[in-house]
Amino acid sequence: MVSGRAERFTIIMELSPAERMNLMKFVCSFAWTDLNVSHAERDLVMRISGSLRLTDSEAKQVAGWLEVPPPIDEVDPTSVPPAHRQLFLTTLGMIVKADGKVVGAEHESMELFRDLIGG
Repeated sequence: MVSGRAERFTIIMELSPAERMNLMKFVCSFAWTDLNVSHAERDLVMRISGSLRLTDSEAKQVAGWLEVPPPIDEVDPTSVPPAHRQLFLTTLGMIVKADGKVVGAEHESMELFRDLIGG
């Protein structure tokens, strides 16, 4: 039996470069939900980036999204393929919990994301 963690890793490694960057765009967007990217959130984003084996250029883009959030019109939950929705949901849940507290805006964003992807 494959563990949940191993299964997520397998799914992550099957993502195309564009899909990995889309995931990171969502991750950074959710890190900004409370209008403050904490040190814990920043560290987690960088660990996720490392696990995705992003190129230097992609990693710089992610670092930029930690300074200025990605444009909201580029973060559309309905664009997430059905096969990746649980991975996105799990990863975004990790981000909103990274600093040890989930504020109302983060909870609402997670619920909205879940509703929009049909999860």
